[in-house]
Amino acid sequence: MTGCVFNIQKFSIHDGPGIRTTVFLKGCPLRCLWCHNPEGLSREREIEYEPTKCILCGACGGVCENHAFSEESGHLYARESCTRCGRCLERCVAGALKFVGNDMTVEQVMKKVLSDKIFYETSGGGMTVSGGEPFYQHEFTTELLKAAKAEGLHTAVETSGFCRTEIILAALPCIDLFLFDYKATGDELHRKLTGVPQAPILDNLRAVSDAGGKIVLRCPIIPGANDTEEHFAAIAALAEEISGIEHVDLEPYHPLGTGKAEKIGKVQEFVSKIPEKDRMEEIRSYIAGCTSKPVKIS
Repeated sequence: MTGCVFNIQKFSIHDGPGIRTTVFLKGCPLRCLWCHNPEGLSREREIEYEPTKCILCGACGGVCENHAFSEESGHLYARESCTRCGRCLERCVAGALKFVGNDMTVEQVMKKVLSDKIFYETSGGGMTVSGGEPFYQHEFTTELLKAAKAEGLHTAVETSGFCRTEIILAALPCIDLFLFDYKATGDELHRKLTGVPQAPILDNLRAVSDAGGKIVLRCPIIPGANDTEEHFAAIAALAEEISGIEHVDLEPYHPLGTGKAEKIGKVQEFVSKIPEKDRMEEIRSYIAGCTSKPVKIS
């Protein structure tokens, strides 16, 4: 069995307890306006082009049978003509072109993950599966988690919760911690900001808790989108209602997704601003005053 992996990030300290390796899988059913990992949206392998690295050698155009490259006025890359065959990548000595997403077996991923096992053992860390949406490739995700548990690793999954309930519950026995996103309050706004309904996500959040899952409720704070008192109150109410939620993690918006999108030929039109530290502390304090659960800023 293979899965499409677009990054394996070692020495990760923000995706669960301790030092971790985070495995990023391609494919996501959501279309969040502020997406921080746009290279993880498509399930298919893509080509990333970084113009600042291009040395205008023309080697890519020389091997492209579909004429996707032109040097007439600088370096032009016509993605609509590209079949992603990869021949241009082999010729790009400057590293301006590279694949985003590679098919890997569970064994291949685990070999990379286990190379840092000593750090997990000394820090209480382990492996986190992220994306994209890990349950978009649910069979691969579940087998990967099983393999990690067989090696005695702590496991975590960063998820939007948007999948069939039976899928998430089938994987639950091999997941030590759910990093569960809560992005907006109210179905209409949730659809506007993420492209999907909210009800299935809330149903899965409750199902995971009822089944004994441990949850960190991850809440992105996006100025101009969800930074309202109504949303903050809903976060606190949800934390109080759902016993499996151990703490709330507030994640301030950052614009890194914009540059990533450009490299794969996409445009991220939504632009917000990074919340000030004082504003984030104000939000944290408000939510913490409405729930007995710890509230942290990522």
